[in-house]
Amino acid sequence: MKGIGKIFLMILTAVSILFFVGCSSDDDMDTVRLAEVTRSIFYAPQYIAISEGFFEEEGIKVDLTTTWGGDNTMTTLLAGGADIALVGAETSIYVYAQEANDPAINFAALTQQDGTFLVSREKISNFDWDMLKGSTFLGQRIGGMPQMVGEHVLRKHGIDPHKDLNLIQNIDFGNIPSAFASGTGDYVQLFEPTATQFEIDGIGHIVASFGIESGTVPYTGFMAKESFIKNNRDVIERFTRALYKAQQWVESSSNEEIARSIQPFFSDTDIEVIENVVHNYKSQGSYATTPRIKEEAWENLQQIMDQAGELPMEVEYEKLVNTEFADKVME
Repeated sequence: MKGIGKIFLMILTAVSILFFVGCSSDDDMDTVRLAEVTRSIFYAPQYIAISEGFFEEEGIKVDLTTTWGGDNTMTTLLAGGADIALVGAETSIYVYAQEANDPAINFAALTQQDGTFLVSREKISNFDWDMLKGSTFLGQRIGGMPQMVGEHVLRKHGIDPHKDLNLIQNIDFGNIPSAFASGTGDYVQLFEPTATQFEIDGIGHIVASFGIESGTVPYTGFMAKESFIKNNRDVIERFTRALYKAQQWVESSSNEEIARSIQPFFSDTDIEVIENVVHNYKSQGSYATTPRIKEEAWENLQQIMDQAGELPMEVEYEKLVNTEFADKVME
């Protein structure tokens, strides 16, 4: 095991005393402290559940904090600083592999695909993946899901990411866009809304979707410590029901309606850009339409991690995925 897996070993070592903090009551509402790994339009159904009042309908007040990064988010969850975390499912595997006494259990899906896009410096009318051979490619950080998915897709198209191109992986996540904008690389792997903004500004051009190419994975979802789920079953069920309402709302609403609803969470982004990004994600099926995490998606995740040399151990679906609440709210 290498990369991100080592980070979680340090997390478990550092968090020597884990303490349980349950939900607090406020005016007959249960406050749930939710830590999200980053702020992204990729997570639109979560913000819809807040802005459209679906959590309130279920008697839940969400205290949302952005914890910036999988390691920080998992540390916050394990140390009792959050009740629920929105983070990649791979983090639960890293923690489980370190024989955690109170593992993080995935109970609801939010996104079901990778959320990155391949952006080229030059406009390409008929893109073919073979065009990447011999190019300079700005990838994501080693051990993170975007990079693992990126390498998986390259291999799928017969490209050895470490032999067939100049792969750059030593640039900080937040600096990757600026590095490409300043002239580094022929291709770059980017999240939205940066990919769309680069097209608008003429910096680059979206030529492919890593999400479409990689298939279904439990890319980002909600997890909680096993003890929290055991002691707050009703809260987890109501939280999941609110999420499912939001997922159905997203499915039946226009891109414009979704953009307007989530705009308060992205005040620095133009509404037209938000709408375009929602279109990109929704049209390719990035948003999970139900909270149920599928077993085949879990197996695909582990295969991608294994190919990247980041799977510390194979973990059975039932060990870290709880579908009880998703199944109940979908009845």
